[in-house]
Amino acid sequence: MKTTQLTNSVQSHIDEVLHELIDIRHDIHAHPELGYAETRTSQVIQDFLSSHDISFKAGLAKGTGVLGHIGGTGDKAVGLRADIDALPIVEENTFDWKSVHEGCMHACGHDGHTTILLGTALVLSRIAKEHALPNPVTLVFQPAEEGGGGGEQMVLDGCLDGTIIGPEVGMMFGLHGWPQHALDHVATREGPMLAANVDISVTIRGVGGHAAFPYMCKDPILCASQIVSSLQQMVSRNTDPLDSLVVSITQMHGGTAKNIIPDEVSFSGTMRYLQQETGDLAKKQFVKIVNGVADAHGCKATITLRDGYPVTRNHADAVDSFFEIAKSTIDADRVSEFEHPVMGGEDFSYYCQKVPSCFFALGLLPDGQESMASLHQPTFDFNDDAIATGIKLFCALALRTELG
Repeated sequence: MKTTQLTNSVQSHIDEVLHELIDIRHDIHAHPELGYAETRTSQVIQDFLSSHDISFKAGLAKGTGVLGHIGGTGDKAVGLRADIDALPIVEENTFDWKSVHEGCMHACGHDGHTTILLGTALVLSRIAKEHALPNPVTLVFQPAEEGGGGGEQMVLDGCLDGTIIGPEVGMMFGLHGWPQHALDHVATREGPMLAANVDISVTIRGVGGHAAFPYMCKDPILCASQIVSSLQQMVSRNTDPLDSLVVSITQMHGGTAKNIIPDEVSFSGTMRYLQQETGDLAKKQFVKIVNGVADAHGCKATITLRDGYPVTRNHADAVDSFFEIAKSTIDADRVSEFEHPVMGGEDFSYYCQKVPSCFFALGLLPDGQESMASLHQPTFDFNDDAIATGIKLFCALALRTELG
């Protein structure tokens, strides 16, 4: 059967299972789990794949990652990825599927991503039972995207190279629900789409004492405050205005009482960049500024900079494939260029480093609304109305991507 005929059958399959999938999404949302602790979520995935006779291997990426496989006639597979972890946020929603785990919620929509990939697996497996798929399909259910680097662990475990199940992956696709884009609109771009990040941790050691006698102390609070202010010159004075660099200090800790200048203050945060040379410059300047200001205040600084996720850099071939397939799968006017990169980080970047890959945004904003709760906010909830479009696109990419 021709690929176009296979693709045309996708919608009817989605219509048959959509209600079940929404129930699964609500169940996952109600039972969120943090990175590398997604035991229940992983079991839900495994039970679903087992019940529909879809091959998989579990226990990956430190235990909770799952790699599914649906056979096809090609020598290489199309990879599709969903992240499965939640965030340490107290949910403020009141609907029936609100989190039952206080202090943990699916505030980034990974419950929706997981549901879309489960639905894709079900639809493609049904089609495969009647007609051979043109491409094998690798289904990557990945833990610990929220800072844990689960994508890197899945790659290191061999999820792309064909050593676990199925052939090697020839091209990779991933999606993210996007509250700023209209429902069922999709967007991506060639090159950098999301930023690399560097985790910052600094301790300033001074000389503490009575708050009434600051001249007898080396005040680490004053020193740290000056450092935080001075760090912004990296953005305003050391970076090309047409380039992108973000320096955000998000935590500061120190002191025990209002009348005591402490001996020590610590602060932490993040730097984000799109170009490697900008990141290298930022790290060098960061060390110079922190040490220089600390020295000027008679303090000593201990600095830790830890590279986080790389830039999520979409491959030109994968982006071209996405645009061609998406424009013939949904209304072409709902497919657009992702105008500018954003400075959030995403560990889909590790797949991008290994195979031609495309990460795209799936619009969630309901028709007639100007805004909705954004990612990482305590009232966020994935829009169920976007699930069908996500499945339809994933299925089309699996069926119609041409692998060399």
